[in-house]
Amino acid sequence: MKRHPFEPARLISGLTALTLGTAYGLDALGLWHAPGPRLFLVLPAGLLLSGITAAVWTRTRHPHHPHTDSTSSKGS
Repeated sequence: MKRHPFEPARLISGLTALTLGTAYGLDALGLWHAPGPRLFLVLPAGLLLSGITAAVWTRTRHPHHPHTDSTSSKGS
């Protein structure tokens, strides 16, 4: 099986979706009462955290190199 690179942002997004699905599933079965407004905020918070994680992960994996002008380094 081909190995895939680790992507923490996808992990956070997946855990957020899994948490929401489990919470609403338990609420539908009557096993747990989901706190509506707080549970509703889990999705945007998870997506925001995932976006921040993706930005930080990309920044650390591919550091930005300042652009150098190629014409100034050539001899005149």
